[in-house]
Amino acid sequence: MILLNALFPVLALILVGTAFKRWQVTDATFLRTSDRLVYFVFFPLMLFWKIGAAPLQFDNGWHYLLASALAVVAVCGLSLVFIRLWPVSAFKAGSFNQGCYRFNTYIGMAVVINAFGEAGAQLYGILIGLIIPMINVLCISVLIWYGKNDDNRNGGRLATTIKHLLANPLIIACVGGMLYSHFVGSFPLYLDNTLKLMSQITLPLALFSIGGSLTFTNLRDNMGLALASSVFKLATLPLLGLFFLWLFGVTGLAWKVSMLFFTLPTSTAIYILSSQLHSDTELASAVIVMSTLLSFASMALILLLAR
Repeated sequence: MILLNALFPVLALILVGTAFKRWQVTDATFLRTSDRLVYFVFFPLMLFWKIGAAPLQFDNGWHYLLASALAVVAVCGLSLVFIRLWPVSAFKAGSFNQGCYRFNTYIGMAVVINAFGEAGAQLYGILIGLIIPMINVLCISVLIWYGKNDDNRNGGRLATTIKHLLANPLIIACVGGMLYSHFVGSFPLYLDNTLKLMSQITLPLALFSIGGSLTFTNLRDNMGLALASSVFKLATLPLLGLFFLWLFGVTGLAWKVSMLFFTLPTSTAIYILSSQLHSDTELASAVIVMSTLLSFASMALILLLAR
């Protein structure tokens, strides 16, 4: 029942989002607006509320964070070896690399809440607060390395991206929630109820948008690399993550949350970054679709192991 309870609601909302876009109930303008609202307002509030609402509980201290970070860095390195040996063209390299380890934050939170409750959401929120800036640095570095050789332009983009990273609302919300949890540890009932109502908007809206953004147009022409990138994301990353979690002695809820994190699909944000830094957006789109479809099998396997 844990598979049905945790995964079916997420899949159902994504499929509804896809159907609404196809039936023209929603359009590109609606999806852009909802993405901005989720990213800048509702999801940061949700993270702040869930992390800040109670004292932090750690099964193995902070070890799960280090294990997860090392697994991501290792997969990034292996993907670069694959790019060199395959070989993958410079135009496709950045999109391929991102797809191997960048993760869908919203699907992750939805499944974690359904499967592991509020305590799991706390651990997941802290994890993504650490991983998001690190992944952005890795992605941007690879994209610039394989991008057009315009040092001034790339330097300007890198500086702008770093500024945006420092002002990332998700990172600010995670840090703010941790500080609030440490110094205060609970919200007044009126504020708790307000944040709860606002948070209830977040995941349905985010999953609708994910469904609406999926397109199968470019999948056939990029099937090979999209599948390879998804294998890195949904098989290699979980296996390396399992090794590092064992190495650092991570058990309990932190192990479950970390392993689920490793099996999440690729983030839809790889399309945007590929477009900004002149990588293959058609491949990025194909990777998003492929990893999203396959991820329900990988997440189901971890949920069965985590019972």
